[in-house]
Amino acid sequence: MKLTPTPEATPDLASSARRNFMKAAAGAVGAFSGAVSKLSGAPIAPSAAQSSIPTDYQTFDLGSVTLQSGIVFHNAKLAYKTYGNLAPDKSNVVVFPSAYSGTHKDLEWQIASDKVLDPSRYFIVIVNMFGSGVSSSPSNAVPPFDHGHFPNVTLVDNVRMQHRLVAEVFGIQKVALVYGWSMGGQQAYHWGALFPDMVERICVVCGSARTSTNNLVFLDGIKTALTTDSLWQDNWFATPPLRGLKAFSRVYAGWVLSPAFYRDAVYKKMGFPTLEEFLAGVADTYWLQRDANNLLAQLWTWQNADISANDIYGGDFVKALGAIKAKALIMPSETDRYFEVADNALEVPHLSKAELRPIPSIWGHIAGNPNGNPADTAFLAKGVRDLLSS
Repeated sequence: MKLTPTPEATPDLASSARRNFMKAAAGAVGAFSGAVSKLSGAPIAPSAAQSSIPTDYQTFDLGSVTLQSGIVFHNAKLAYKTYGNLAPDKSNVVVFPSAYSGTHKDLEWQIASDKVLDPSRYFIVIVNMFGSGVSSSPSNAVPPFDHGHFPNVTLVDNVRMQHRLVAEVFGIQKVALVYGWSMGGQQAYHWGALFPDMVERICVVCGSARTSTNNLVFLDGIKTALTTDSLWQDNWFATPPLRGLKAFSRVYAGWVLSPAFYRDAVYKKMGFPTLEEFLAGVADTYWLQRDANNLLAQLWTWQNADISANDIYGGDFVKALGAIKAKALIMPSETDRYFEVADNALEVPHLSKAELRPIPSIWGHIAGNPNGNPADTAFLAKGVRDLLSS
């Protein structure tokens, strides 16, 4: 199929809509805090996850938890934020896990009556993954898990702790929907497999039940780009590796958007006259604000994502997929280069109640978090409405 920009696929990017799209294009993880601009050599501002501004989220103290690795992780914490009101019968719960390198701030734009998740009808809980900088992460770890000793945390670990949050804090026994994009979509799959009697529906947007080999190649590339920085010592970056982060940014940019996006120079419609100005003004600006140690911690989690890699399924991937009782809507982007439609197409036949509905977009992976893109937002919103009405 020929993919070319249309008024629907490539919206008018003027004024505030254009600014929002520039945010969403920043490495496929979310929005900048402030306007996107060219790098000027000024000190890098702290990310939202590391800001000293008073928090807008709550924290669940998990205490000491035993991870899949067998390590007992002390003082573990999950950061979360809720939207809407919990129904008296607790039947309107939506769990919305965060994605790679981002926090609730990068996703909450989707929560509005005219967006993807309606807070007037649903009680929505965005849960921040370990390594996000607000939940337990290398950047906020205390001894003995600081300075390169942060433990490897799987998505099984993440989802089991999220389950504790909704059960212990809110007394929730049924979840109407687990909705997630990218690594959030992988967590939605994990919720369905780990808690099949609790989860009624899952919506996986640009995600997969297991990280594919192609995806692993991509991840190895960005990891190598980052850790070749000479500041990488003893499994730790003691100071921000600006050279490594820029290399990371440039490799990421080649995967996160589609060839059609670059071929048709869509970045010019975003206000960037040249490709270099786009890469510097969007990709570099985003990634140079990230904590490199957090990125590597979550990258390991992503590399090892597999709904069958646990004591329930013992590596039997087909069995794990078949155990999911939830109604499933799987929405990959037609032009995603690392969470590919073909991988989801292999998963769906093993799900008992599933639909594969690809997003017709030239925006690659970003089609799943399309802030400022009305066409892709409407596509996601319709899919969620259809799923929740079933």
